[in-house]
Amino acid sequence: MSVTTWELKGKTVLVTGATNGIGEVTAQALAAQGAHVVIMSRSAARCAETTQRIQKATGNPAVEWIAADLSTLAGINEAADEFLARHQVLHVLVNNAGGVFADRQVTADGYEMTFALNHLNYFLLTRRLWETLVASAPARIVNVSSDAHFSGKMNFDDLMGAQKYSSWAAYSQSKLANVMFTYELARRLDGSDVTANVLHPGFVATGFGRNNGGLWSMVMPLAHLFAKNPAKGAETSIYLASSPAVAQTSGKYFSDSKEKKSSDISYDVAAQQRLWEMSEAFVAAPQPAGA
Repeated sequence: MSVTTWELKGKTVLVTGATNGIGEVTAQALAAQGAHVVIMSRSAARCAETTQRIQKATGNPAVEWIAADLSTLAGINEAADEFLARHQVLHVLVNNAGGVFADRQVTADGYEMTFALNHLNYFLLTRRLWETLVASAPARIVNVSSDAHFSGKMNFDDLMGAQKYSSWAAYSQSKLANVMFTYELARRLDGSDVTANVLHPGFVATGFGRNNGGLWSMVMPLAHLFAKNPAKGAETSIYLASSPAVAQTSGKYFSDSKEKKSSDISYDVAAQQRLWEMSEAFVAAPQPAGA
């Protein structure tokens, strides 16, 4: 892959969780570079509004949306089916959708909500779009994680927090899963001309966490006084999706558009492989060719 030839104009890009915050900023920035951008989020109304906003701001009419509940396997599969029905190519996948939940919630599939939305969503959507990404190569996968992963531990005996639940433990575990998934993904994609990198956007002033009541609803507005704005928080996602400088970089963790060492435990290859195998069982997805 040449570092001098990568440009987004005319390429197809998918950004999840793109109706506000860093997801919307990322989608708009990539549309401004001439990409054909597909945004994916839960609310059809918000998707439509965001699409119109981005089209108006960038002058790029090639922005469309798919409404999807990415916390459920059916929702992810339906969204992937819809994307594949519309598009034969995909050059950049930005897995950005996520959340944090003060109280333990269970999805329609019986999985803990944080793990399902923050990790299984990335895993299954990437698996479903794998062959299209490889066929479209050179291509990129950009996974949004967080430095919260430094305090995370993979509790393989209780990934769903059924025995003991803490919102922070669940969130930091899911962000560690993002990092470990990316490293294993990059290894499996080696030689395909598809890169996979993961990033910390910084603490960003968005609607994140405000879905929770109690302490979360009081702490988050105060914390936002010290947070980055969404435009600043999206810079690393945009960089990894668009910069020619990282055209040949894969399996790395980034912060402030620079490579950074992730947590020691995130580099445990056996744990990465175990997470991958368990995730396969959770989503029951067919093995993509070459994976």
